Amino acid sequence: MGGRLILTARDIRALKGERRLAMLTAYDYPTALALDQVGLDVMLVGDSLGEVELGYDSTRAVSLDMMEHHVRAVANGATRTHITGDMPAGSYGDPRQAVASAMALVAAGAHSVKLEGALIPQVEAILDAGIPVMGHVGLLPQTAEGGYRKQGKTMQDADRLVAEAIALDRAGCFAIVIECVDADAARRITDAVDAPTIGIAAGIDCDGQVLVSTDLFGLLPDPPPFVEARANLRDLMQGAASEFAAEVRATAAPRLPRRTPAP
Repeated sequence: MGGRLILTARDIRALKGERRLAMLTAYDYPTALALDQVGLDVMLVGDSLGEVELGYDSTRAVSLDMMEHHVRAVANGATRTHITGDMPAGSYGDPRQAVASAMALVAAGAHSVKLEGALIPQVEAILDAGIPVMGHVGLLPQTAEGGYRKQGKTMQDADRLVAEAIALDRAGCFAIVIECVDADAARRITDAVDAPTIGIAAGIDCDGQVLVSTDLFGLLPDPPPFVEARANLRDLMQGAASEFAAEVRATAAPRLPRRTPAP
């Protein structure tokens, strides 16, 4: 299959108002290899891998070394799709650390990085280093306390989110993820910024949508309520494995020749 040019961060930002953006997560080589064929705009190597791939209770257990490992695996499989690497918790506490961490993800194969919150000094430092940045407002899993709750439900909270998104947009982010935000607040954010917004559990009025591929493919039980699984790979895997195990057990054990003692 012939390749196509990878969308650059500038290309993606220019798509605001032109068409919607499609982004899925990928964490490994075979998934990246498959998703690279379908025409996604962005493949996100998300720190959500901590929960859906590694079985941790939160994304906070994910280290920069882990992210480098998974970015490298995805980059080995995806040669046509823009790859964004999530900067994990604790990897961008100040601008200098943020630049070093972003450079590590780019060296592993990412074309851009994403960080949570309106940390403008860090964003500007990474951009000054020549690395494109995707912003992220709303629910911030790395720092969320007391569970994942919908954001922007009050006027005051919505105003705060709009102000954060505008600051990220003005700093130069090429796109902004809006996670778990009231639909009206997400619409306000989308209308207020020049960068395209990419929503997850934030209504239909964002400029694009992102989902965790593990949820989309039905690999785990009890997906989030806002996800409509488009496949049931978990059942397919279990069925194939059960058939294999049954066939192995139904086959008579081979009679092995006894060793003849050496003379």
